Amino acid sequence: MTKVSASRLRIIGHAVWLYFRFSLSFRDVEELLVQRGIVVTYETVRQWCLKFGQLYAHELRHRRPRCGDTWHMDEIMLPIRGQKHILWRAVDQDGNVLDMRGRRADATKKRRNASSASCSRDSNRFRA
Repeated sequence: MTKVSASRLRIIGHAVWLYFRFSLSFRDVEELLVQRGIVVTYETVRQWCLKFGQLYAHELRHRRPRCGDTWHMDEIMLPIRGQKHILWRAVDQDGNVLDMRGRRADATKKRRNASSASCSRDSNRFRA
C-alpha cells in the first residue's frame, strides 16, 4: 500500500467519523474537510458514508463505555422559562450517564398526589 492510498483511507475514515459521530450533514462534513485543505463534494461524502458507514457505526456502538456494577439517581430542579422542571439522571460509579428523564414539576406533583390519594383510598377500602 502506498502513502497516497493510506492518506486517502485516513481522509475517508475521518469524513465518515465526522458524519456519524456528530450527526452532521454531508455538506457540513464537506465544509469541515475544505477547512483542512481537502476538497471533496458532498456527494462523495455521501457515497463514502453509504459504503463504509454501517461498519463504522457498528464499531462506534461497541466502543461506548459499559455501565458499572453500581449506579445512583440524581434529581435536580431547573427553572426553564419561568417554570420549574425536575431532571432525573442515572449515573454509574465511573460517572457515565446511563439515562436522563425530565418533567415539569407541577405535572410531577399532580401525579404524586393522585397516586398517593388512590393508595389511601385503596387501603381504607380493605380495612376491617
